[in-house]
Amino acid sequence: MQRYGLPRQFARHDKTRFLAPTSLLAATLLLTAPVLLSTAVLAAEAPAELAREKPEALGFSSAKLGAISKRIKSDVDAGTIPGAVLLIARHGKVAYFEAIGQQDPQAKIPMAKDSIFRIYSMTKPITSAVAMQLVEEGKVTIGDPVARYIPSFKDTKLGVEKPGADGKMVLELAPARAPSVQDLLRHTAGITYGFFGDTLQKRAYRESVSLSTNIDNAEFADRIAKLPLGYQPGTTWDYGYNTDVLGRVIEVADGKSLGQSMQQRIFTPLGMKDTAFYVTDAAKQKRVAEPFANDRNIGTDADFFDPRQAAKWESGGGGLTGTAMDYARFLQMMLNKGSFGGKRYLSPATVSFMTADHMGDVVKPGPFYLPGTGYGFGLGFAVRKSDGVSPLQGSAGEYNWGGAGGTYMWVDPKQNLFVVFMMQSPKQRVPYRSLLRDMVYGALTK
Repeated sequence: MQRYGLPRQFARHDKTRFLAPTSLLAATLLLTAPVLLSTAVLAAEAPAELAREKPEALGFSSAKLGAISKRIKSDVDAGTIPGAVLLIARHGKVAYFEAIGQQDPQAKIPMAKDSIFRIYSMTKPITSAVAMQLVEEGKVTIGDPVARYIPSFKDTKLGVEKPGADGKMVLELAPARAPSVQDLLRHTAGITYGFFGDTLQKRAYRESVSLSTNIDNAEFADRIAKLPLGYQPGTTWDYGYNTDVLGRVIEVADGKSLGQSMQQRIFTPLGMKDTAFYVTDAAKQKRVAEPFANDRNIGTDADFFDPRQAAKWESGGGGLTGTAMDYARFLQMMLNKGSFGGKRYLSPATVSFMTADHMGDVVKPGPFYLPGTGYGFGLGFAVRKSDGVSPLQGSAGEYNWGGAGGTYMWVDPKQNLFVVFMMQSPKQRVPYRSLLRDMVYGALTK
């Protein structure tokens, strides 16, 4: 935990008490000036809060937005979800921002707009954005083999299930193509998650990866490199620890920890003051949102983690915690084609490249294709290919992703809007995605 105050040497030897008043003032200014300067610099760097505007001025019906509040409150009252925070923005301004229900249903703490959520896989777009910053700087090339940055990936193997002599399925290893950084960004490296499905390959992931989070990103990536791939890289979309490995690529290319890269490149300049891998500050820990006691499972052998307990692993694929407004700042930057508050984070061309479909006719969807019908996948986002086809409302070019704990977001450039939904309820994460889209688009008047 970071502590603020005088350096230890001054705390032990307070020489200022022997100085004359004038000297004491000078010494005080000397000691506090760096702190004041640092605070002033941070304040100057952080853009102002997103401005609020009346819904009608942004093309929404207040009554229909109010209906969303009533629906969420109804689900809270029925015990379907503990609570939620919803933020809807259009044309660069916030039309709707409400906190409903309970932040912690066990402790009966009410939900607040600055409640802190485990955003799980909504971490992936942020990690992808940092990776693309490094691409712009020439430190990473997305066509590079992963092994260029992580040598343990030089000899990855493909896992092939075949019947053994006794008729039972066994996992054999076969040669594999070299996965690229692009494969990591679009989930085509053959790397999987152990909690989607129950094949022998996925069991190998569960047994190896879920042993401990008390390892750093370097050891985590090396552990993944030793596991059999589920598909030949570049052929099949399969959800997995791709973005976690990408986090290690970032560390190698940027020469610092993933958390440090994110803090310096995204969080501090964007003003995302409550976003981090772990909530170590005691005051902030009181704002951590919790699910119902019987709704903590996000998949096979995978339960909610406690963000108050810091560990070595900084999961680029699912470890961040943060608030709705923090994430809104990130999405406004993306919707602005890479700029926010007078600062540019990515070029417009890079944002367009990230939010284009990178599957085409080359990559086929795997059996657990989470983007869904009508969607391709870009570099960190599901990308809508047409106005129709999908059962979800939206526009061609819209991009989105969600978290296993119940959080969800989408950006619709055609409508110049984005939505951030923060909830901690794995059981309700899928139903709420379609519900919110129907009601948000239904609230548009122009």
